[in-house]
Amino acid sequence: MNTWKKRYLTILAGQGISLLTSGILQMAIIFYLTAKTNSAMVLSAATFVGFIPQAILGPFAGAFVDRHSRKKVMIGADLLIAAAGGLLAVVAVFIDPPIWIIMLVLFIRSIGNAYHTPASSAVTPLMVPQEQLTKCAGYTQTMSAVVSLISPAAAAALYSVWPLSYIIMLDIAGAVLACGIVALLPIPNPPVQKSERKARFLQDMNDGYRVLKENKPLFALLWIGTAYMFFFMPIAALFPLMSMSYFNGTPVHASIAEIAFAGGMLAGGILLSIWGGFKNRILSIGLSILVMGVSIAVSGLLPSSAFPAFAVCCVAMGLTSPFYGVQNALIQERIAPEYLGRVFAMLSSVISFAMPMGLLCSGIFAEQIGVEKWFLLCGIGIIAVSMLVFVLPVLRDFDRKTKVSE
Repeated sequence: MNTWKKRYLTILAGQGISLLTSGILQMAIIFYLTAKTNSAMVLSAATFVGFIPQAILGPFAGAFVDRHSRKKVMIGADLLIAAAGGLLAVVAVFIDPPIWIIMLVLFIRSIGNAYHTPASSAVTPLMVPQEQLTKCAGYTQTMSAVVSLISPAAAAALYSVWPLSYIIMLDIAGAVLACGIVALLPIPNPPVQKSERKARFLQDMNDGYRVLKENKPLFALLWIGTAYMFFFMPIAALFPLMSMSYFNGTPVHASIAEIAFAGGMLAGGILLSIWGGFKNRILSIGLSILVMGVSIAVSGLLPSSAFPAFAVCCVAMGLTSPFYGVQNALIQERIAPEYLGRVFAMLSSVISFAMPMGLLCSGIFAEQIGVEKWFLLCGIGIIAVSMLVFVLPVLRDFDRKTKVSE
């Protein structure tokens, strides 16, 4: 096996373990909030709190990542996430954690993710040959799918026999393990020119936006992704409520829906890893969004007795989702390495601003009109967004160009 592949897969495995334990904790918190409140507003608020720091800190985090060791940033962010879990574990030992404590912990964990996400995304093209980036995106999506497949079932099993504090300690152990792996492996950093070192911090942030804006197709994909997440994130937040409230299920049913989504995502990730997707990756992105929208809209039309059909729709949603992830490979190919931290942070920040707006609408309207009707409306919105990928002139023939932005 090539040296770069060993290093990349080792880091990916460590991150996968950390994501798995975090996923288990995340699902356990969702079960806790759903059982305690049975409220779409509370679930939406929890997701809102979990994304706001990423939206606000994204541009700052990107500039920080491009100025500092990406290895140290990844380790520091993971340790901050673990520390937040430790705070919740201490509280859970003595009392039933109040909602506000859970919200605070989710907020702190999001701060860590605001720095970890651009750092890890910016590391990949420095370790992986350019012609392998799309397949590595498939590896990443496969890993995410495996984590998503295992974590709901593991969370349901552990939540029934363990106190919340034990599940939090498991997450802390996963974060520490991931940090150890990153610390032991050499991770390159792009050269930083003297002029950049002397540049003002705000100018660094502006450079990330400027570089992305100069690449008009990527800039178009940024705003398409923002609209997509506006409609999709409320759905992701309300999956447990759809399963447990509309379909009259239990945490087991909620886990089945999550596992069905993850199973489809695993199949899609494996397919992407082997096949690589359509030669025109813009087509992969557009079809991914379209199938997601149709599956969500159909879910909203199902009767309350049709949970098995909902599970099938979840498989379809998961199957198509890895193909949207090829957008990262396009960015990694088209943007110079020294700007990647800022560009990915800008991307995450803009999209993260759209997510809370969608979640606020979700919390208000889902309780008024019913969660199933909200699924239908969001599905129609996502279908409309997918049409932009196919009709915008700026995206035609984009994937035939290979030049990296300077």
